[in-house]
Parts: sequence; structure tokens; C-alpha cells
Amino acid sequence: MVIQPTSFAALTWAGAASGSAAESWRIGTVLAARPLGINPQGLLVLQIGALAVEAEAPRGQLPSQFQVRVLSLGAQPQLEVIAPQTPEPALQVALRERLPQQNGYAPLLATLDALAQRPALRQLPAYLRPALALLEHGVRTPAEITSGEGLREAINRSGLFLESQLAQSEVDNAVLSQEDWKGALLRLASLLDDYLPPRRTASGGSETPPPLQQRGLQVQPRVTLPPELLNDDVDALLGRLHGEVHAALARVEVAQLEATTVPAWMIEIPVQGDDGRDILQIQLQQHAEGEGGSAWTLGFALDLPALGPLQGELQLRELRLSVRLWAERLGTVQRLEQQFPGLRQQLAASGLILDQLSCQQGLPQSSGPHSAILLRTMA
Repeated sequence: MVIQPTSFAALTWAGAASGSAAESWRIGTVLAARPLGINPQGLLVLQIGALAVEAEAPRGQLPSQFQVRVLSLGAQPQLEVIAPQTPEPALQVALRERLPQQNGYAPLLATLDALAQRPALRQLPAYLRPALALLEHGVRTPAEITSGEGLREAINRSGLFLESQLAQSEVDNAVLSQEDWKGALLRLASLLDDYLPPRRTASGGSETPPPLQQRGLQVQPRVTLPPELLNDDVDALLGRLHGEVHAALARVEVAQLEATTVPAWMIEIPVQGDDGRDILQIQLQQHAEGEGGSAWTLGFALDLPALGPLQGELQLRELRLSVRLWAERLGTVQRLEQQFPGLRQQLAASGLILDQLSCQQGLPQSSGPHSAILLRTMA
């Protein structure tokens, strides 16, 4: 909006237009302004800086206080009304803070494995060892996640729902926090903050990936630690663990923030595998159907050393189910297809109608609608 004063108001003291009060009216200057009212001639009287001016009343209503920028001078200067800056939504502020900090669980799990094998771990303070054990207890076994009830429990304790469960729980909140992945991360992070020197923040110029929902499902292989860390220097491993715990916490919180805006959940579950730990990533999304119905899509991604990268998608609409699987290795495709007859029988016995069951070699393209880089953090 542009305001064009027609004259200086009568209430302005004599000579103000040519005096020191008008010297601040230079092109590009930003001045404080407020409306004073309408004069008998129907002109809007504005207090702008130290001067009062008359102007044609604008179409839109002006706020009680605002700012203007001087565009031109002369007998009838032009002033641009600067739109007030609205506060950034709290959700965006939280995402912007956590996105540069977050990282996947694979580095954290590798460091936990390395620490568990160090004899010097027994020399750590007594209060720190139970916190490490509590976090390791949050790693699920294959037997737990291959049953319906076990998978439900793993999802509930994945950290994504901790605060809502604490608010609704009738049991001891301390017990609930100990059983939850995020609760264990919070406890260990607090103790490591006290035990170790303050963490250094990441330097500028790094690339920040977008939130998980925007990236879609991604298989996450195990991480191999640098050889220099695989010695008896427990403090070096704890220093690494310190940063990885905070990065994992940011990862959970980014997923929680995303879940408040869309009916979808991105869940990551650490799983105990052979000679290491793996990460099961689950994307659960609800779709509205006609006449109040709903459908669900469950996607998953997993990278197992014995089978390689795997990905799957299950679509359920009432009692109709479609299952599509992808595997990077041809041998894994063949092994999965050998399980199809038994799976068809189990689904039929449960009352579901199987519309599709297939397995393809190669992984699908990411379903995330955004590119792999959301922003670049600058120094």
C-alpha cells in the first residue's frame, strides 16, 4: 500500500516542512506512523515521524501503529506502508532448530555396540551404566516385531508418542519413560551433558536434509566406526555417543513435529540383528475415503546384511489388501517369493481379500515430494 500525502496538516507547527523535522524524510528512510483521525475535509491525518500529514484515506484499514518507507519526495511525497512481520509459527521455529541437529540412528547404534565390547566400560560412573543399559533395552528383537502385538508395542515405545502417553497414563511416568526410546535418549543425554564438556554446535555451510515425511522411506545400512575409535579409549566413544544421542533426539522430535500437521507417522525402530543392530523404518498414513470411510498405507524399509536393502508397501481398504515388495538383490526376491503361498493362506484365514502380492528387484524411487536438500545452514 502506498500513501501519498496531499499536504502537511494544519496541526503541524509552522515551518516544520522545511525545518529539521523534515530532514529525516530522505528516500529509503523508514519512519514510524500512526493514524490520528479524519479531518473536516475527509482527509486522513497521519503522524509520521515528527510530522503530521494529510492523505487520501486508503482502501484498507491501517493498524494503530505501523511503519512507512519514503519512496519519493516533493510537494506530494510517496510513502510505502511496510507490512508488519508476523511471528514465525512455533512449529516452523522448532523444525528449523532441530533439522540441522538430527541424524539417523545407525551411528548411535554402532557406537553402542562398540561401547558394549570395551572392558573399560565397567570403569564408568555407576549412574551412567544403567542409562546405557536402558537405551540398549529399547532395541527390539526380531521375535518382538514379527508379531502383531510386539510390533504395536514397538511403535508405541518408539518415542513418537511419549508425551501424549505421559499425559494420559495412569501408571508411574518414570516407569513409562524408561520403557520408551525417547525417554531413554533423554535420560542418557542429560547424564552425558553432566559427565562430558559442553557439546560444540555444528559449523555453518552444511547441508540440511528435509524432515522424514518429505523424504519418504529410506533403507539405512549399518555404520562402521573409524578404526581409531575401536580401542580402549572409552572417553572418545562417549564423546561420539554424546553427539549421536542428541542427534537421535532431534530426529524423534522432528518426526513428532511433522505428525502434528498431517495424518501420517514416520516411525523408526532399532532392531537387534546378527552381529549388529539394524533400523526398521515404518511410514503409516491414513487416507480419507468416501462416505466417512478410511484407508491405510503402511510402508517399511529395512537393510539386513543377509538380505540386503528391502522395502515394502501394504495398502488396506476395508478388507482388501495389496502388498508390494522390493529387494535390491535377486536372491532375496526369490527367497521372498518362496514365502508367498504360506502368506496367501494366512491372509485368507484372517478374512482379508488379497488383491495383489508381488516382489520386484530394485528399490522404488523415493516417494518424498521434496528434494534431498531442504536448506543450507550458513555461518
